[in-house]
Amino acid sequence: MRRKEFLKTMVAAGASAAVLSTDGLKVLAREAAKSGVPDLVAVLGGEPDVMFRKAIDELGGMGRFVKKGQKVVVKPNIGWDRSPEMGADTSPVLVKEMVKQALDAGAAEVVVFDHTCDDWRKCYKNSGIEEAVNEAGGKMMPADQETYYREVSLGEGKKLTKAKIHSAILDCDVWFNVPILKTHRGTHMTLALKNYMGIVWDRQFFHGNDLQQCIADCATYVKRPALNVVDGYRVMKSNGPRGLSAADAVVMKGLFISPDIVAVDTAAVKFAQRVTEQELSAVTHIEKARQLKLGTTNLESLHVKRISV
Repeated sequence: MRRKEFLKTMVAAGASAAVLSTDGLKVLAREAAKSGVPDLVAVLGGEPDVMFRKAIDELGGMGRFVKKGQKVVVKPNIGWDRSPEMGADTSPVLVKEMVKQALDAGAAEVVVFDHTCDDWRKCYKNSGIEEAVNEAGGKMMPADQETYYREVSLGEGKKLTKAKIHSAILDCDVWFNVPILKTHRGTHMTLALKNYMGIVWDRQFFHGNDLQQCIADCATYVKRPALNVVDGYRVMKSNGPRGLSAADAVVMKGLFISPDIVAVDTAAVKFAQRVTEQELSAVTHIEKARQLKLGTTNLESLHVKRISV
């Protein structure tokens, strides 16, 4: 799809931070439609913090999702010991803005974590996210030991029917799923659905039991993100998910936000097609998630808001 055609189909979104089930998501989506709040927001052309401010304003502000005294989690991708220029991890500028806004909205605390692939201390530091979170007043939490996780049921899963999920997610009032957009040798692309692998303990099960289905299954966990915020500022177009050099990433200045995890991943893949040859049909966990009724791939059925900065 050409850029012009794609941007015409983009849609903006909104749903409450208290979304805990598929039924709840549908109800809130209907309420959002009545109020004119978009289902998906696509922002192009600005810095990560500026784009987020534009998007969250369209959705009614952070106060619509975070209430005074709540425990909040911001879950970026911090999986790799890489600097921000590599495009392997979520932008620290974006994470800092989200932590700051959540605290300004009255959050009692904001926790940031990821179950990293490389050494977590190096990932947290060298990604720039640890410093950004500390400056914003948030708290970094480790995820490198099984004691941080508790088992939950995934009753709707086909391959993955239970998983040990990080206590930060289990104990929070609201959480935000904040992946970076990049290629991945195993799943072709990694986005919001794939970012769930950073909240679970036993990822080896995924790789040995139909990786794409397990990714979709994991997203059936009843406590859904209030928003899925896909960082498309710097997109890794090759050698993902870790990257070999800064040449693997290209600055595209995009941000996609929606409570619909299937829709936001669909939109982000189409956006990435400007610099990659990845087809949406190849990212099969997106279609599997649609079949599990976690969202829609039909962007034209949504109320989309497109913003140029």
